[in-house]
Amino acid sequence: QVQLVESGGELVQAGGSLTLSCAASGSTFSTNGIGWYRQAPGKQRELVAGVSSGTSTNYSDSVKGRFTISRDRATNTVLLQGNSLKPEDTAVYHCAASSMVVPNLRSQNDYDYWGQGTQVTVSS
Repeated sequence: QVQLVESGGELVQAGGSLTLSCAASGSTFSTNGIGWYRQAPGKQRELVAGVSSGTSTNYSDSVKGRFTISRDRATNTVLLQGNSLKPEDTAVYHCAASSMVVPNLRSQNDYDYWGQGTQVTVSS
């Protein structure tokens, strides 16, 4: 089992920045791909960014160039840094982990573990 705990969500003004953290514990050796997803009220959950067990990353078009995902295996932590935030970035952000050898980072079905989420609100 893997436990994921997100932190760092807050209220920020448009144009601002923040960094979300996802801390993994438990059988972390079984985590390969890690993804950040978000869900806004009334909308479906969508991929924000994903990182493989190597260095491959994947970003949604809506955040490409503004968000950066990074992984620290020594501390079992994955960060999501967001810059130039927009009101449409407002959502609950969840991190997810996949035990698949080569997961499709863009497919929610490939993730086995999910965190509870952290709220990000961007005011205009």
